Amino acid sequence: MPTFRLASALVWLTVLQVPALHAAEAPIALRNQLLAITQAWVDAIPLGRQEVWQRTLAADAVLIDEFGRIQHKQDAVASLQPLPRGLSGSIELRDPHVQQYGDTALMQVEWYERESVFGQQLVVRYQSLLTFVKQDGAWKLAGAEDVTIPTAPPKLQVNGLKLDDYIGSYRYGPDRAWSVSVKNGVLGYVTKTGRPFQRIEPIARDVFMGTDDERNLLIFRRDAAGHVTELIERRKFNDLHLARETGAG
Repeated sequence: MPTFRLASALVWLTVLQVPALHAAEAPIALRNQLLAITQAWVDAIPLGRQEVWQRTLAADAVLIDEFGRIQHKQDAVASLQPLPRGLSGSIELRDPHVQQYGDTALMQVEWYERESVFGQQLVVRYQSLLTFVKQDGAWKLAGAEDVTIPTAPPKLQVNGLKLDDYIGSYRYGPDRAWSVSVKNGVLGYVTKTGRPFQRIEPIARDVFMGTDDERNLLIFRRDAAGHVTELIERRKFNDLHLARETGAG
């Protein structure tokens, strides 16, 4: 099934060389002007309005999206196309903060993105940092960085889950072990004595997701006999392996 991310095309620009000025909260008029430029920019995405990006982006703009993909102005403008039938969306700008450094301004703003994928409604939130520069009397978007804000995903009902299978101690180094247990019918772990209990949510048999800001995947591995022998924390595209030391017994 196709996926849709309005903000996938958006990114942060290279750090600009600016004089060492003290930041000042931008005047309301400037904040509103930059918000209008940004709103027009994101509104152009689902419609594929290349002329808006051509007009609002600085000539040497460099765009890096939340997946680390890099685009320059020419590539970004050329890649902008209307969304296919069945896909639609919009971005609402929330809680903007603008600081001004002479002819340079930084905007911190949340992008609240609503997506419709063949009737299914999705919401994605991004925290964005935009860099604007004033060139020939006009403000241009010189940089945009967006990162996805972790939010609680929909809960899944996993039938036949036996939480007792996972109880035990899992080690990844000297004095480094997690204690996995069940509290009030919920599976979770403690990284060290005295640390808080970290609840995890089931996705499938032996697969869970953390409930902290990182939302890492936690995968329990079994041997040929079906016994849980290892816990893998999959984080930032890497696996941390924790060998099981003790079980429920």
